[in-house]
Formats: sequence, C-alpha cells, structure tokens
Amino acid sequence: MFCYQCQETAKGTGCTVSGVCGKKPETSRWMDLLLSVTRGVGTIYHALLQQGQSDDTTVDDFIVDALFATITNANFDDSALLQKVDKGIALKKQLLAKATELGVTLPDYHEVEWGGEKSDYEAEGDRETVLRTTNEDIRSLKETIVLGLKGMAAYYEHAARLGQRDEAIAGFMAEALAGITNPDATADSLLQLLLTTGKYGVDVMALLDKANTGAYGKPEITKVNIGVGKRPGILISGHDLHDIADLLEQTEGTGIDVYTHGEMLPAHYYPELKKYKHLVGNYGNAWWKQKEEFAHFNGPIVFTTNCIVPPSPKANYAGRVFTANSTGFPGWKHIATRPDGHKDFSEVIEMARQCQAPEEIEHGEIVGGFAHDQVFALADKIVEAVKSGAIRKFVVMSGCDGRMKSRNYYADFAQALPKDVVILTSGCAKYKYNKLNLGDINGIPRVLDAGQCNDSYSWAVVALKLKEIFGAADVNDLPIAFNIAWYEQKAVIVLLALLSLGVKNIHIGPTLPAFVSPGVLKVLQDSFGLGTISTVDEDIKTMINA
Repeated sequence: MFCYQCQETAKGTGCTVSGVCGKKPETSRWMDLLLSVTRGVGTIYHALLQQGQSDDTTVDDFIVDALFATITNANFDDSALLQKVDKGIALKKQLLAKATELGVTLPDYHEVEWGGEKSDYEAEGDRETVLRTTNEDIRSLKETIVLGLKGMAAYYEHAARLGQRDEAIAGFMAEALAGITNPDATADSLLQLLLTTGKYGVDVMALLDKANTGAYGKPEITKVNIGVGKRPGILISGHDLHDIADLLEQTEGTGIDVYTHGEMLPAHYYPELKKYKHLVGNYGNAWWKQKEEFAHFNGPIVFTTNCIVPPSPKANYAGRVFTANSTGFPGWKHIATRPDGHKDFSEVIEMARQCQAPEEIEHGEIVGGFAHDQVFALADKIVEAVKSGAIRKFVVMSGCDGRMKSRNYYADFAQALPKDVVILTSGCAKYKYNKLNLGDINGIPRVLDAGQCNDSYSWAVVALKLKEIFGAADVNDLPIAFNIAWYEQKAVIVLLALLSLGVKNIHIGPTLPAFVSPGVLKVLQDSFGLGTISTVDEDIKTMINA
C-alpha cells in the first residue's frame, strides 16, 4: 500500500505498512481499485457529456459515493468497498455500450479499457496505486486534484440529499477525473485543472450552504450545553444534517435525548433542528478523542460520515455503533437509506431504550452559529470596531483537529493572540480553543464559529463583503490572516477554494501535505505565498503584527 492523503501519514511521507488512521493494506488496495474504476467511469461519462448526452444522476451519485468512501476515516469495510467496485464496473459497461451505440470515440486509457474481471481485482488494485504515476510533480498535481475532488464529493452528497444538485459541478467532477486519468497530461494543464477544482469548490460549498439553510433555516447564535441529562441518549457524529433531522423527528416523545459529536455540533445552530427540545447538547470533543469519550456515553452511536477511529478490541461501545451513507466498519450495522431518501432509526432507538444515561465528562456551554448571515447582522458593529481600532485584525483558523501533539500549537496561538484580534473558525479545528475563555470586543466574541468545515465558505463570503465595505482593491488588503489546520480531504478543497479566490499568504499546518512535491510547492509559494507554521511567537509577528 501507499497512502499519503492525510496530515498524519507515517513519517510525513506516506503509509506503506498500514494506515495511521487504522486502514489495513487490503482496504487500501480495494480503495485504489475503486478509485481506478471511478476514473474509468468519469472518463467515459465526460466523453458522453461532451457529445451532448444529458446528465445522469445515477452516474453522478456513483462518482460522489466512491470518492467519499475513500476519504480518510470514512470506510474500513472491505466488503462494502468491493460492492462499490462491482457497481462501478457494471456502470462502466453500460456507459461503454452507450458510447459504442452513439459512435463516441473514447481515449485508450488503461482505466477505460480494463475489462473488470473479478479474477484481476487484486492485481489491478496493486497496479493502480498512487505510485502508478512516476513523475513526482505530475503525480503531486494529480493527487492534489483527486483529494480536492474527494472533499467536493462529500459536500455534494450532503447537498444532493437535501434536493440541491448542480449539473455543472457533477460534470466537472467527471471532467477532472478524465484529466487526471490522461497519462500524457502536462504540468501546466494539471495546474490549471487544480485551480478550476478550487473554483468548483467554492460553488459546491455555496450549494451546500443553500441546501442546509433552505432546509433548516439560517444558523443563529446559540449556546450549546456540553453537559448531560438524566435520560438515555443517542450520540450522532459526522456532518449529515439530513440524518440528524430524521433522528430528531423519530425520537421526539420517546424519552430519549440526542447529543451531537464532533462536526455535528453546528446542528444546534439551525432553527429547524434546535426546535427539538430533546436535542440536549454536544458530547465530547474532536473526532480523535472518541475512543476514550465513547466509552462513557453508554448509548448507541451513529456515524453519518467520516471521522471514524477504529475501536480497541475490548472497547465497550463497539457493539453499539451504526454507520450510514458512504461510511462503514467491519461488524458495525449499516443503516440503509430508504427509496424516499430517509432512514429508519428504529433499531437505534430500541437499543437506546435499554441503555443508561451518558456519564458526564465535562459541563458548561459553548457558543456558535456565526455563519455569514449572523456576521452580516453584526456588520455595523464590526465595521465600527475595525474603524475605531478596537478590532485590529481577524485570523481565520478553520480546518481540522488531530491527535498530533504539535497541534497544541493552535491552542497556544489562540491564547497568545492580542486581545484586539478576532478568531474566525469552522470545522473541528475549533475544539482546540472553543472552550477557552478568550472574552469579547465590545460585545463581539473573540471566537466566531461558523459551523462545519464546509462553512469555511462563510469566511470567503465575509471577506468579499468586507472588501466591498472598505473599498479594498484586493481581498489580500483586508485585515484578515489565514492560519489553517488541515487533516483530510475536505480541508484540501477548502484550501483550493481559497486559492481560486486569489487569497494569498495562507499558512497551513501543522505540516505541509506530503502529496505536494517540492516542485509543486514552489509554484504555490511563488504564486500564492503558501507557507507553513513555525512558532507561535514568530507567526503572531508575521500574521498579526506585520
């Protein structure tokens, strides 16, 4: 195996024996096979779309699901991955037949021509690893694009489940897959495709923002309880708001409480979700602490998306975990989506009835809900604070959290910031500082949490609005610094989206991605000033006091 898609990859270069995330070599092989099949499907589908064939949601949904299933910490279930491979090969044969019928000429790429024989699955998976591309810079560009597509697919799936689709975004995913499948693709063409991926990253985050707010209302400033009640509870993790809406509706009046975990915390900010009185709080912290925290929850746990940490062999909660959508884990029950798009949580609810209430692991409140509409509601106050000097600068600290000790940098950085600096955050990176008492500036909290990682879109919208308000010639002239923590592929698409908007001098950490080669890094540094973090004191001088 070879995998270097997450920030914690072994030795900062790549996992070759087993994944730091818990992914086994066999699982890595089937993911490589699934991605190869998906590249073939995408290439053929793109050729058909170019010849005027209409968008096919069945193909769109396969591409999205396949990409999402291979995201870090999403699916560890080999049988589920192989079922997706089988589905992809069947779909590929249908597309090939259509291309033949219509006389569409297809490129002679290996992924297009491979017949999909089951006897060849293992060998094909071993052939189609990341290392299939020998040129380091070409490989780097191709893999950065596909990792961005994985993040894009995650956001698109959530939007599509809420009825929001966009043929242009779905078509671009196929186009990009065709581009990275081309063995003769040049560095220049791939660099352009990389930036175009970022452009569609902005579009997909806007689509998901529209889907979420259209279904559940615009996020509101909300205090969220981090303690527990006395009734049995269900813990729901991940990012899918459609699933928590189903769960809340089905548990209403049952005497069972619902708690959010990790990236599901922002569910508390939406009016149509927070109206349920049995949505009682958020339990625990970021994804990487789940082993110790889940052991104290006592009730069933539902993963709607990625952020699974494989449990210890003797984990007391292992028999109480359910997966959904693109996620999977051996031995855990998977909740299927019904034909009407909803899920039946009756088995989860019945299990909860037999469980004790959660053990309290902390208590108090945290505040969030500062998406772009709420920030705009505070616009006059914010603009006045900036003009008066009460707010010197904003620093965007969106992104991911992780288990590396080096990530304590972000807590130290937040605490060391001057008192006239406001933190704009989203994603699980906020768990490093959202429980610190950092105060406020003229009633404006110094930590403004927009929500999930996809809500990084809010800070792009806010930046463009501030550019308009202050009459700035360029977004980089605003008093905003970007100090982004990354872990997995949704952070990659957020970064590419910011680059596509022309944002420069972004700092990412705690380390630079292993999939960015020295040659590609130099281009990004020369064109965008992309850099990594150093020490807290040095970075405050660079980002705040500059």
